[in-house]
Amino acid sequence: MASEREPVGHTPVLPKEVCDLLSVGEGETVVDATVGLGGHSLLFAERLGSKGRLVGLDVDPANLQVARSRLSHAPCRVDLLQGNFAEIGNLLSSLGISRVDAILADLGVSSTQLDKCDRGFSFRFDGPLDMRMDPRSKVTAGDLINGWKENELSDALYFNAQEFRSRKIAKRICAIRREGRIKTTKELADLVCRVLGVADAKSRKSKTHPATRTFLALRIAVNREIENLEALLAIAPDLLNVGGRIGVIAFHSVEDKVVKLDFRKRKVEEVYRVLTKKPVTAGEDERKANPRSRSAKLRVARRLG
Repeated sequence: MASEREPVGHTPVLPKEVCDLLSVGEGETVVDATVGLGGHSLLFAERLGSKGRLVGLDVDPANLQVARSRLSHAPCRVDLLQGNFAEIGNLLSSLGISRVDAILADLGVSSTQLDKCDRGFSFRFDGPLDMRMDPRSKVTAGDLINGWKENELSDALYFNAQEFRSRKIAKRICAIRREGRIKTTKELADLVCRVLGVADAKSRKSKTHPATRTFLALRIAVNREIENLEALLAIAPDLLNVGGRIGVIAFHSVEDKVVKLDFRKRKVEEVYRVLTKKPVTAGEDERKANPRSRSAKLRVARRLG
């Protein structure tokens, strides 16, 4: 049963590990770069106290609305802004903030996005091929599926989501769309199933749906997730106070590798001390209680002087 503080379907992943490793203290300034429904932010607010400041960023106005309500009684000062975490430098400047003590980026998709068929994130529901986290963005998944060349589709599926049958899927997509535009999540999911020889996705032996990697690759492309993550990691050292911490929770290997390589580079440059030799993952109890946590990987680093 969900607590009164957690919306049904949303529990922040690795809550204890995030709080322990980021070591948020009273009076500090913390950025939740992907505030989502405010789960991690609530934990930070309790530790910041009346002299602390919490800045929450999210591209999705629906998420911000929920987070604003949940954080309305936070003991610290709270500023919530709509924007991508790649814009963190400019967004903090707009608040008169030049340095912070901690930054967290939880790269997962929120339940409010996955569970609404009109957002087009999931093959569990039939809806338009949208997948935009920021409704202000102009490019949708449908635009990419129906507009990209075959090699562009294949590269996106392979490099964004490690779909090893990317060429076969891309070739079939291009053949089908000659007969008419691919419009819905069901059309795309069914197409991928047929290409991979799965007549009925519900009867498959694997727990992973055949279209999982295709949908992941498109979502990453639509929202420029890798480019935005790289932008956040590039500017983070300039935003952190000496002793400041940065934590990133990734949910697939492509994102996690970007974080790992950046932290390794900063360690060699003596910019960071990496606090997690290996990514921190959820324990058995959390995985059972919160299935979303199963693929979560947390890496944390501390800013050196």
